[in-house]
Amino acid sequence: MKLDDRDRRILTLLQEDSRISNADLAEAVGMSPSALWRRVRALEEAGVIERYGAVVNAAAMGLGFHAMVHVQLTRHDPEKLKEFIRAVENNSLVQECFATTGQSDYHLRVLAPDLEAYNRFLEEFLFRLPAVASAQTNVVLRTIKRDRPVVP
Repeated sequence: MKLDDRDRRILTLLQEDSRISNADLAEAVGMSPSALWRRVRALEEAGVIERYGAVVNAAAMGLGFHAMVHVQLTRHDPEKLKEFIRAVENNSLVQECFATTGQSDYHLRVLAPDLEAYNRFLEEFLFRLPAVASAQTNVVLRTIKRDRPVVP
């Protein structure tokens, strides 16, 4: 799908506030509400808009420990790799997981209630996965920038 300036404006506004009303969004981009609704539906159907959501304050929810975990695998055995990916996808403390190039094979963003809970995550979960050779943790001291809109 080729995006025009209106599409970009719609996407920016929806990323800033996914609860914006159809009427307010239509007014902001200079379209009729029905035309805007059709445009948003087209963006959804094309997969440009994957989902809508809320930004939640992790610390307010009792998740005060935030870490970036750099994981190296023992070897890239297809079955062990599938098991690793399934386990990471199903672990509620892992917020994001990225397969990357470089020294580490995977990078996990992990939120836990505290250091003790994070240690349990390492000992009872991550280090028990057969594919995991090692993990290095960087504790997040403070967040500088997060959840910025994707600017097409």
